[in-house]
Amino acid sequence: MTLTQDDLRAAAAAGIITEAQAASLTHLSHKRAGRIAQGLPDDEPFELFRGFAEIFVSVGMVLLLSGAMALVAVIGDALIIALIFGALCWLASLYFTKQRRMTLPSIVLTLGYAISASAVMAWVLDDSGILYGDTSAIVAFGLLGIAAMALHYRVFKVPFAMFIAGLFGLSMVFGVTGVLTGVDTPFRDWNTLFDLRHGGGLAMGTLVFGLLALAAGLWFDMRDPHRIGRMARSAFWLHLLAAPALVNTVAMTAYNTGGTQGMILTLAALILITMLALIIDRRSFLTAGLGYLGFVVAWAMQLGEAELSWPLLLLVLGAIVTVLGTFWTQLRVRLMRALPGFPGKTRLPPYEAEG
Repeated sequence: MTLTQDDLRAAAAAGIITEAQAASLTHLSHKRAGRIAQGLPDDEPFELFRGFAEIFVSVGMVLLLSGAMALVAVIGDALIIALIFGALCWLASLYFTKQRRMTLPSIVLTLGYAISASAVMAWVLDDSGILYGDTSAIVAFGLLGIAAMALHYRVFKVPFAMFIAGLFGLSMVFGVTGVLTGVDTPFRDWNTLFDLRHGGGLAMGTLVFGLLALAAGLWFDMRDPHRIGRMARSAFWLHLLAAPALVNTVAMTAYNTGGTQGMILTLAALILITMLALIIDRRSFLTAGLGYLGFVVAWAMQLGEAELSWPLLLLVLGAIVTVLGTFWTQLRVRLMRALPGFPGKTRLPPYEAEG
């Protein structure tokens, strides 16, 4: 019987071996045969639930927590409701996350804890006299939210907590750039929403946030290059936030240049984004740019308002995405071999046989 990468992940999650030991075993396996030669899974680790039992428990948990809150609401005020709700989520996590290690219930409880923490923080900021919409209040809210999710992550190690922490960070960045305080009003024109040339706070905020989220995701990735533990799963959620923020800002700025120049710049931006996605082995960046890729394909094929335009566009776009997804590993191997050495290259996911 041959142990697979999933077996090592399960052993690390069950506490039979540590994540460091699992990573060492995987590294030894890769070193002997190589990632490609041995045919090991080359997909990004992502697990929402492990079976219908987790869905069943999650539904029951939502009903139970909702009923408990409705009962408390009859006799308590908003702060008490938030505190009790957060305490229930925390206590339930001690069993479903720490002991049972159930994925979907852990996500539900993490989300409930985040909602409770948000309500408590909003009450504290309001009670302290800080006006809503003020930059300092939004920054404080974001920082407190990140701290709350960092505490939860440290105790329960749920990767989804990084996604919630990223959302708190996004609100903080937007607060600083004036999007949430009325200083900047980028929603007047959807076409320039993420256009850096117009100097909008939203565009600058998404760029800053995307870079920070990308840096945080890479920090986690480089501590689990073989992607067998929670570090890689935590990085997945951060990249899921970073990808649309960066891609939309860069691609829309290039696209709004207009004309042939705009399309060429958009194509260049998409090529660079694809190379980045291949280097760090994260498909989320390419997925976030599908809309702009469609614009480029339509421009290259000179598609107008003809009846066959949409079918042809979908056909070509689907073919491109399918080919990239099918030969992703081979393309990554060639790109990584062609690139010179750079800091952190050896700490990224393996891309060829060693030795």
